[in-house]
Amino acid sequence: MGTQPQMIRFENISKQNSQRILFFEASAALNRGEKVGLVGPNGAGKTTLFRMITGEELPDEGQVSVEKQVSIGYFNQDVGEMSGRSAVAEVMDGAGPVSTVAAELADLEAAMCCPDRADEMEAIIARYGEVQARFEELGGYELEGRAREVLAGLSFSQQMMDTDVGALSGGWKMRVALGRILLMQPDAMLLDEPSNHLDLESLIWLEKFLKGYEGALLMTSHDREFLNRIVTKIIEIDGGSLISYCGDYAFYERQRALNEKQQQAQFERQQAMLAKELKFIERFKARASHASQVQSRVKKLDKIERFEPPKRRQTVSFDFPPAPRSGEDVVVLRNVHKGYASRTIYQGLDFMIRRKERWCVMGVNGAGKSTLLKLVAGSTEPDVGTVAVGGSVKMGYFSQHAMELLDGDATVFESLEGSFPQAGQGSLRSLAGCFGFSGDDVEKKCRVLSGGEKARLVMATMLFNPPNFLVLDEPTNHLDLDTKEMLITALAAYEGTMLFVSHDRHFLATLSNRVLELTPEGIHQYGGGYTEYVARTGQEAPGLRS
Repeated sequence: MGTQPQMIRFENISKQNSQRILFFEASAALNRGEKVGLVGPNGAGKTTLFRMITGEELPDEGQVSVEKQVSIGYFNQDVGEMSGRSAVAEVMDGAGPVSTVAAELADLEAAMCCPDRADEMEAIIARYGEVQARFEELGGYELEGRAREVLAGLSFSQQMMDTDVGALSGGWKMRVALGRILLMQPDAMLLDEPSNHLDLESLIWLEKFLKGYEGALLMTSHDREFLNRIVTKIIEIDGGSLISYCGDYAFYERQRALNEKQQQAQFERQQAMLAKELKFIERFKARASHASQVQSRVKKLDKIERFEPPKRRQTVSFDFPPAPRSGEDVVVLRNVHKGYASRTIYQGLDFMIRRKERWCVMGVNGAGKSTLLKLVAGSTEPDVGTVAVGGSVKMGYFSQHAMELLDGDATVFESLEGSFPQAGQGSLRSLAGCFGFSGDDVEKKCRVLSGGEKARLVMATMLFNPPNFLVLDEPTNHLDLDTKEMLITALAAYEGTMLFVSHDRHFLATLSNRVLELTPEGIHQYGGGYTEYVARTGQEAPGLRS
């Protein structure tokens, strides 16, 4: 087998931003057709690496070379302003010249229906014929079909596809931006967190799409299941260098643990040898008879290349203090009806949660997952029916809204102190450390925190003095892989009851022991957890059933 041509190469790059050295003499390559996962802790320089490929940033030393004529599609979280075009037109715009023709076609169609322009009708119709022929020649109709397929895969309804993108929320605009890159089918795709704002159905569709994509792919994701199913190589940013592993994410995890173990053993062996040598030198340095032996050993020690101990990753673990025990019946919903304006969400829902059950709620967008959690948490009332929370139940509710309630002027530490005035400084600092706020991070004001930092702070506050019933709405949305692992490990050891919504399959599989599925045909309850649900239904998400 010949070596694959390298499309993108990093040769001995060094890069520093403000005070931090991100890369030091680092090298790696992305070959044609390769699917690569880029991993490393937050702030390690993943986005900088993407920006160096697109030329938005340059390395301080070394070079980033991209093969000539290679088209690159780059998706990141900054979608910028979008408005004035339908979602379909916006997605097609990524495909180049055909989109300007499509725009003129849409204008002419509008003009044909405009009574004020009746006198120009002949000219409009003649022009329409020319433009339509050009559109067909450029493959415009197939392209529009494909654009609609991509948007449908990303969970857009036909109506939303034809809506002005300016009216869409940030999360949906993000999907439009992603759709543009997917339709473009470039030679190389750079995807920075494409899985972030997607529901489970879209995520699984995207997974299939990327598996079938023939170009080179470099992507980051905080979803290990998603990474693991797509990539065949991992490039890790670690302490300024780029380390490549040939295999999926699970292989990389095993290999990294093995390397650390070997490095530790090597370091310990050398330390033992050095200690022995130093002891000999100490013991005999005063004796003239051993002078030459002592000298040669001192010289030998000076020449030895010292092994480094493995870099300790800041992996944190968090142990919950045990929650007080609740009664057996945690929540009982009887004959609950709930709707918003003209939409009915629940009609006569009966549902009961018992102690130690961990329910995950599945259902497509708009099925009422968050509404159920709000009803249980008491942040919204049923139109008809009752929601009764059992005796001695102490509830903790995590939602995206909770993140907006943080006091912007308070620092991370003040925020924790405000919640737990009785706690000692030490225990609050270690709590902050567990959730990724080390050193000076605790002095950051809440208003400057990123989404992930806010989520971690809200989570830390909720778990410090844990409730015996956790209601979690997408708790892992903004968390990186390491914090997510820590949270999953901590929640696995949690003794209380849980009700949650998540699109992270690793989270669902590890933590649920019951599934509540909301579908248009009705509500189904499954006795086993998510893994059993997948085995029984043959689908990873309810919206995928044909």
